[in-house]
Amino acid sequence: MPVFEYKCRACSHKFEALVRGTKVPSCPKCVSPDLDRLLSMPAVRSETTTALAMKAAKRRDKSQASDADRAQREYEAHHDD
Repeated sequence: MPVFEYKCRACSHKFEALVRGTKVPSCPKCVSPDLDRLLSMPAVRSETTTALAMKAAKRRDKSQASDADRAQREYEAHHDD
């Protein structure tokens, strides 16, 4: 069963909908059936894209960890026991 991306012409809300047969979805925000079906990019998965995603995730995790460490040090420095 295909999942399609839509944009509502009435409220400009973008959403995905599972479409079965000829059933036409409606906007979950304003319930309008006046929709544009958007072109979806296929998900490409390869060793290269996986490696790039892992590298980006590690960078993000390292940045978040250093932010958390900094916040903890500031809390400890300014906390009255």
